[in-house]
Amino acid sequence: MVQCSDLPLDLSFAALSDATRRGIIDQLGCGDASITSLADQFRMTLTGMKKHIQVLERAGLVVTRKVGRVRTCTLGKRGLTAEAEWIEAHRKLFEARFDALDEIISELRREESDD
Repeated sequence: MVQCSDLPLDLSFAALSDATRRGIIDQLGCGDASITSLADQFRMTLTGMKKHIQVLERAGLVVTRKVGRVRTCTLGKRGLTAEAEWIEAHRKLFEARFDALDEIISELRREESDD
């Protein structure tokens, strides 16, 4: 089997596959937050939250900056345009295939009723 890899998409979908990381993205959509405050909000250890943030950073979905002893997280500027386009293209493909299947089923039913 041939494997096609589009690294940014792979990183994004892997990052977004986890409910906690999706929650972090939602939270950062409301405003910047420190890693400590995110860990408190999600009731997890600081180490656990740092690991989630690293995954999001690798995907370009989150950017962190350190000011003094506080590391603050912000949504990345990259956004999810490529991911949305990929999803939309595949949604259209599935829709076309289901429409074709509906047509075949309708044709079979017409033939059955003619017999």
